[in-house]
Amino acid sequence: MTRCLNCGAERDADTCESCGLSSAGAELFLRKRLLNRTAIFVLGALAFVAASVRYPPVEVDGVLIFIGALFFPTLALAIWVERRALRHAEVEALKRVYYGLVPIPWLLSALLIVNGGFDRGAPQIERERVVGKFAMAGALPIRRLVVTSWREDHGFERIPIDRSDFDFYHAGDRVDIKVQDGLVGIPWIAGVSSP
Repeated sequence: MTRCLNCGAERDADTCESCGLSSAGAELFLRKRLLNRTAIFVLGALAFVAASVRYPPVEVDGVLIFIGALFFPTLALAIWVERRALRHAEVEALKRVYYGLVPIPWLLSALLIVNGGFDRGAPQIERERVVGKFAMAGALPIRRLVVTSWREDHGFERIPIDRSDFDFYHAGDRVDIKVQDGLVGIPWIAGVSSP
């Protein structure tokens, strides 16, 4: 006995008694749903990157590595489900896991937006020295100032910065970093200015 690829009901014939689809029809519906949910997942990942640029957490690099570590295995799972569906193999458990992972980037995006957008606390000003700069070109260019850390367990901090400020600061300059506590407790960088 196998399960219907569309509704997940147990079936012992080619046509599912629950949804009335044949194996080929159920496969087509599953592949369409997978494609739609994958599009929602990819848009959520892009929304997360946009939220991390707008309200960058102090640990922005770690956060972006986390979303990358979530993104690629989730896409691999979607491909695996689709390939198993082509062979009419059992996909119900894998499908449920994939469907559960789809909203995670949207939830994390909302968390960053709420954390930064509704944070009304006064920023802490951390005066640090620029040690170096890092820039990477691409569709979403990355620019970071490498500064001495105000946190005891860190030697350096990589602070996201926009292009005009990136060109303005040089190694050895002093900068004021505005750090907000965040509404949900995720510290984020509100801005960089000269002392």
